[in-house]
Amino acid sequence: MSFVAEFNSLPLESLVKRSQSAGVQAVRESMAKTKLSLADFAHLISPAGGELLEHMGRRSHAATQQRFGKVIRLFAPLYLSNECVNNCKYCGFSRDNSILRVTLSLDEVKQEADALRGQGFRNLLLVAGEHPKFVSNNYLRDCIAVLHRDWPGISLEVGPMEAADYRPLVEAGADGLVVYQETYDRKVYADMHTAGPKRNFDWRLETPERGYAAGFRRLGISPLYGLADWRYEAISVAAHADYLLRNCWKAQLTISLPRLRPCAGEFQPLTHMSDRDLAQLVCALRLMFPDIGLVLSTREPAKLRDGLIPLGVTMMSAGSHTEPGGYTGAGKEKIHHTERGRIVELASGASEWAPQQNRATNATGQFNIADERSSQEVAELIRRLGYEPVWKDWDAALTA
Repeated sequence: MSFVAEFNSLPLESLVKRSQSAGVQAVRESMAKTKLSLADFAHLISPAGGELLEHMGRRSHAATQQRFGKVIRLFAPLYLSNECVNNCKYCGFSRDNSILRVTLSLDEVKQEADALRGQGFRNLLLVAGEHPKFVSNNYLRDCIAVLHRDWPGISLEVGPMEAADYRPLVEAGADGLVVYQETYDRKVYADMHTAGPKRNFDWRLETPERGYAAGFRRLGISPLYGLADWRYEAISVAAHADYLLRNCWKAQLTISLPRLRPCAGEFQPLTHMSDRDLAQLVCALRLMFPDIGLVLSTREPAKLRDGLIPLGVTMMSAGSHTEPGGYTGAGKEKIHHTERGRIVELASGASEWAPQQNRATNATGQFNIADERSSQEVAELIRRLGYEPVWKDWDAALTA
């Protein structure tokens, strides 16, 4: 049975109601358990659980120290392309957005990667929109192959594929697969995805399982908070994680915690998740899943990221850019303008071509980041908090 079948049978609405009605005593009883159920997790993310956030934070901190020590793994996203055939209302890369697009060549990908390697990174997340013409399987395989010798950790965040299509990417050197479901609410999902292969909810939901079958040894999942009720999303991703731990147990699992950020198209969040809610979710996930990595990106502001580190975060991005060529300006000579998926000419000297402050390239990013500190500034902050920033946790020779 795939997770789709299990997901369809989950009493999600009942668990959300339980979360909304739980009392402080129910939260205390759930926190006292060694192994938590989905019902216990619903208690932890309840409004009553918010009243016990300080106590929950101490428990979460202790559990994280016990399982992970005082280390924070660092990684960098490298955007290969912002071409996309999907229309997703909340995404800057959405097909119909009028933006500047580019797909990096292999030499340009290596140029960007070399710049990140110079900063100290050894864990790389390759990101691309879903476009079979520009971002083919062969293109991804060649990008991975050209980087694998110098990068012991290469993960992918790209359009979903069949297991057979993933295998050449694993053989080329990719070891991780990250797939945001975006929202686990089917109705909201259908409204948000108006065109393209991403409209298939079930196909996307089963992607981690296909990645596992293909040999990826790291799997990452998450909703995108701001589309549906955050407690519904949290309970759903907890159920998904529980399933993967039972059925894809040879792989390491991470859960990301992304909230919507401003982007091209000017989409506004449909729901609100406060900073305090996010902190509560970090603690609840850690108590529910003591051994799962929790990932925090530069979507969140610096001060909040610093405060969440002791609560259970184990992996962070730093110094990030969400546009292809963002680190070095690679590919800026090939940038083109699209409207509704078609390339259109811009008048010479049009404002879109004007150099942008603090940007190496004019290609449009997927979203605006909130923490603009350099990777070295983030690493130094981690040290000041008493943690060790880890740039590399194994060598590529181990998986050659």
